[in-house]
Amino acid sequence: QVQLVESGGGSVQAGGSLRLSCATSRPTYCVGWFRQNPGKEREGIATLYTGGGTTDYAYADSVKGRFILSRDGAAKTFYLQMNDLRPEDSGMYYCAARAQACLSWPALNLGDYPAWGQGTRVTVSS
Repeated sequence: QVQLVESGGGSVQAGGSLRLSCATSRPTYCVGWFRQNPGKEREGIATLYTGGGTTDYAYADSVKGRFILSRDGAAKTFYLQMNDLRPEDSGMYYCAARAQACLSWPALNLGDYPAWGQGTRVTVSS
């Protein structure tokens, strides 16, 4: 089972940027970022899949054009660059992973991932 550790959360004013990191215990090829607020469902916001020598990316409409997902060459650290942050982006952010291929695409559903990190909090003030 892949183990994940997120970092990089914090507080920022609206319009600012943060970069979240997700370190995995082994090379991982299907990774997603989710966020959740109290009383709301955990929503998938970004995912990547590396396979066949290429990496595909997908984003939820709510973050498209503002958030950028990337990975290091070893496929063990994944970054979520968050720009032009808004108060509604506040929440707990979770990294999720499947070591092998994504079972579906875009992999933005909870059931796509067997492994989850502990989460990191992001607070955006207006």
